Amino acid sequence: MRAVGQRVFGGPEVLQEIELERPEAAAGEIVVRVRAAGVNPTDWKHRAGLTGRPTPVPVLGWDVSGTVAQVGSGVTLFAPGDDVFGMLPYPRRPGGYAEYATAPTRSFTRVPANLDHVGAAALPLAALTAHQALVDTADLQPGQRVLVHAAAGGVGHLAVQLAKARGAHVIGTAGAAKHDLLRRLGADELIDYRTTAFDAVLDGIDVVLDTLAGDVRTRSLEVLRPGGILVSLVADGTEPAAARRAAARGVRMAGLMVEADHAGMRAVAALVEQGELRPHIAATFPLADAAAAHALGERGRTTGKIVLTVD
Repeated sequence: MRAVGQRVFGGPEVLQEIELERPEAAAGEIVVRVRAAGVNPTDWKHRAGLTGRPTPVPVLGWDVSGTVAQVGSGVTLFAPGDDVFGMLPYPRRPGGYAEYATAPTRSFTRVPANLDHVGAAALPLAALTAHQALVDTADLQPGQRVLVHAAAGGVGHLAVQLAKARGAHVIGTAGAAKHDLLRRLGADELIDYRTTAFDAVLDGIDVVLDTLAGDVRTRSLEVLRPGGILVSLVADGTEPAAARRAAARGVRMAGLMVEADHAGMRAVAALVEQGELRPHIAATFPLADAAAAHALGERGRTTGKIVLTVD
């Protein structure tokens, strides 16, 4: 099968098209003929050697959407020919940048009828992150006020929709050029971080989704109500100091790493089917142009998600 891999850490140019043996399904696994693969910031961080792994990941990519090609023994949820999407076990087993990928069956769920493979591939890691942060960790309730940082980003724009679907009052930070899109996605208030300090205009927030860390994390603790919670998606070494500050203010702080989650994937799919969640696709690239996709993503200005298409 065709795949895109790397032998050394480095910039986007280290990604090269390669040939590998097609994987086989072990017990409790399926092999998916990949139609599209999502691109996430963790992909280029792994490519560049910024995650602590001693050697490069041979084939990157955790988000896939495609058609079941083979089922292992004991599999009852899917059959060959079913269209499925999901997140490969993170961070241990990537492999989405390829014509075929394999993972435990319950990493996947069926692609909703109102979503194509490109849209489906854009969702798993980012949507699961938002769901696990806002629903499982923060227990976001109707009427609560939630602040989503980098609201137009891959996780952010999905978190805005998920929070709105739960009946929350959604506040987002983003550049002014992205405000119209975020309003269409359900944001109630928007703050242009270039012109307005969010901590100068907000207080009494119930939940903060911290996608930026550093100074933004520290300032975000100051806008939480007593008993409120900040869920951080970024580890940058400032967590101990922030945790002490949170305790001093009587607020909570939690750090999240996304996990493969069958129930979460089914919840994401249900929101799509109900018309309450849709990915914004910033760009698509053929699999062979994965390096160009990484170069675009690393500029840090992408609205929504980048997806690779696999013919």
